[in-house]
Amino acid sequence: MIRLTAKDGHELDAYLAEPKGKPKGGLVVVQEIFGVTKHIKRVADQYAARGYKVVAPAMFDRVERNVTLDYSEIEKGREYMRKLRWPETLADVDAAANEARVADSVSIVGYCWGGTVAHAAASELDIDAAVSYYGGGVAKMLDKKPRCPIMYHFGDHDASIPLPDIEKIKNANPDSTLHVYPGAGHGFNCDERASYSANDAKIAFERTLEFLREQLN
Repeated sequence: MIRLTAKDGHELDAYLAEPKGKPKGGLVVVQEIFGVTKHIKRVADQYAARGYKVVAPAMFDRVERNVTLDYSEIEKGREYMRKLRWPETLADVDAAANEARVADSVSIVGYCWGGTVAHAAASELDIDAAVSYYGGGVAKMLDKKPRCPIMYHFGDHDASIPLPDIEKIKNANPDSTLHVYPGAGHGFNCDERASYSANDAKIAFERTLEFLREQLN
């Protein structure tokens, strides 16, 4: 764990995962509503193993430090999320991006609430690429237009993101890359959730890696 400082002076913790050898690029991994969990750390390690310098900021430090929730504590996680404000949230992402940046390159990957954060960050911050996994709030903020290449991953059995919302996102961002996984539910990438789909998670990960590689070239 390392300590970051946002532009407004707020200090927040972050998990740092570094590759062996020279990193090919920087990456910010944004948590779900459960904090920087063991799962999120494994995700960061997964990208580091593929050559990225990864920073996963503790986004709830604005509310309370050292928040790590069980995946059953959904409402508690939502309570923390509701106490955050977008300017401060994006300032914390920006601090993580500054730490992760390698050779002036940094991208962002977010999961669940972090998927919504990735969409907002792509619209507001200086980043090279963004990947949003099942961001439940994206359809409500289509006025924010990503300024960098962005990829979206959704499951077509996600009860919190109905197919009409996915269609709205696609129509609002025609230049984006959008994948829908048949039979997959919300949180299909998380191996600690009942909705985990190992096959879909693997496919999405490889698609994400290829997408990030394309932006580095």
